[in-house]
Amino acid sequence: MENTKLYPLNFYPLFKSKVWGGSKIQDVLGKQNDLSGRCGESWEISTVPGNISRVASGHLKGFPLDLLIRTFKEKLVGNKIYEKHKKSFPLLFKFIDAQEDLSIQVHPDDELAMARHNSLGKTEMWYILEAGDKASIINGFNTRLDEQSFSGISSNAMDSIFNRQQVQAGDVVFIPAGTVHAIGAGILLAEIQQSSDVTYRIHDYNRSDLNGNRRELHLDLAKEAIDYGVDQGHNVFSSIYSAPKLVECDYFTTNHLTPEHTVLRDYSQIDSFVVYMIIDGDAMLKYHGGEVEVHKGDVYLIPASMEYTIIDPLSRVKLLEVHC
Repeated sequence: MENTKLYPLNFYPLFKSKVWGGSKIQDVLGKQNDLSGRCGESWEISTVPGNISRVASGHLKGFPLDLLIRTFKEKLVGNKIYEKHKKSFPLLFKFIDAQEDLSIQVHPDDELAMARHNSLGKTEMWYILEAGDKASIINGFNTRLDEQSFSGISSNAMDSIFNRQQVQAGDVVFIPAGTVHAIGAGILLAEIQQSSDVTYRIHDYNRSDLNGNRRELHLDLAKEAIDYGVDQGHNVFSSIYSAPKLVECDYFTTNHLTPEHTVLRDYSQIDSFVVYMIIDGDAMLKYHGGEVEVHKGDVYLIPASMEYTIIDPLSRVKLLEVHC
């Protein structure tokens, strides 16, 4: 298989039933599922253990992503990424539909996650696709706290300490590991994150899961994971008024592309795979050896060995372009 020619890869979504989920992943993004209107997440590219993506089209259809990485190595992900992560893919790409509020939570950084869970930490970003009237997110605290003062807050007073901000379609939220956060009801978003599924719930509105059991909180774990020194409320901004580069951090760079005419994207110097998340419209994605038509909700992995792509808009297309 190692001599097989690589091409832009899309994968079968991995759907997640959530107590707070809705129907927009199917109704808005066109991803058919049988989760009875409780589809909270669609994992688009993943090598999280137990959640390995499989190729959905082309001559590699059905092959799991971790096997492709072991086979194609730097040709698929780039030299520096293969050397660091080996068979694992460093990022996880999702769509999230919050029909109800998500729990207020925090993720550990790399050091703490490795010590506790043998896992990467979780720094992430959100791109808001849809937001209802007065839809909001939790983004840090509304007052300065430290571990001692946080530990002394009663469960009844917990809801009053968080910084709530309204958001709208086109907003971008960057959430470094250690930042307390939550997605509010009425929001559909694209999420780009480190490849980790470690979450510590801080507050969950006394909610039960889909089986009727009270959802577990992780306050003891969370209080050591929280970055109490971060500036709150300064990591939310609109993509409408931003440069093409939305986020650049140690783990990923995300650009916002809105091509009105045919554009060539040269990747010969970045030594990384590229992922396209199509957030609106349609386009032809052309590459050496072929082309594929892409639509809103599609997610494609461009192998590192492909030094360029050509994006030819068919309608008013918007996409997130992500690389390490």
